[in-house]
Amino acid sequence: MSMYSGLVRVMERAARKAGGKLRRDFGEVEHLQVSRKGPADFVSKADQISERTLYDELLAARPDWGFVLEEGGTIEGDPTKPRWIIDPLDGTSNFLHAIPHFAISIAVQEPKPGGAGMSGDPWGEVTAGVIYQPILDETYWAEKSRGAWLHDGRLRVSSRRSLSEALIATGIPFSGHGDFAEWSRIFGAIGPEVAGIRRYGTASLDLAWLAAGRFDGFWESGLNDWDTAAGCLMVREAGGFVSDFRGRSQPIHSRQVLAANDALHSRLHKLLANALK
Repeated sequence: MSMYSGLVRVMERAARKAGGKLRRDFGEVEHLQVSRKGPADFVSKADQISERTLYDELLAARPDWGFVLEEGGTIEGDPTKPRWIIDPLDGTSNFLHAIPHFAISIAVQEPKPGGAGMSGDPWGEVTAGVIYQPILDETYWAEKSRGAWLHDGRLRVSSRRSLSEALIATGIPFSGHGDFAEWSRIFGAIGPEVAGIRRYGTASLDLAWLAAGRFDGFWESGLNDWDTAAGCLMVREAGGFVSDFRGRSQPIHSRQVLAANDALHSRLHKLLANALK
């Protein structure tokens, strides 16, 4: 049985508190106050309440840490300490359409030991992550070198080696977001080779389900750090590989994500790279 660290307990407690409020509002979805943030990109009052709850809980636990928030932007903390990367409601469109598939994502990112260096970016690896699905009450979590877990059960990516048996998750571009032409080329290359492709609209859960072996692979582009920070760590700690479309590995992949086990990642990357030539 796994033993939660003090840090993961802080993250899970915050996620559960915010998740309880999301469950309450999900039952009242038709009454939610909704504002337009952009084309087909809505932010609800529930989203804002969840973010505020997470911020308050995590600030109380680690008052000198900074934040990267989907709605609230970047809040600087002590530059020698880690920072939180938070998506308070991944799957907002699902939530607003009463589809019970959404999550809270929290990640911890460490500062680079030597500072920004030549890259100009002072932030380095992600060392802890929690993805919480409030409706199913599922807590996925991972810590660097401690593995990935669903509650107290260890997660491993699937062992499938054949694309013809693989179920692949993706995100499809929508109004005002993403490159339809690029996605179509990738889909045209991968689709005929695999057992199926799914689009559920919550990238953090796609990555958590990949870590759990429910999906065999995942690709998407045009995401943000808060969508993928916890999920990328989870896949890696479950024995998977995460890269961009060129095969490069970074602490967080957001603009381009390709993830799978070792064998399928190699095969998917070859198909994807050929499609984008």
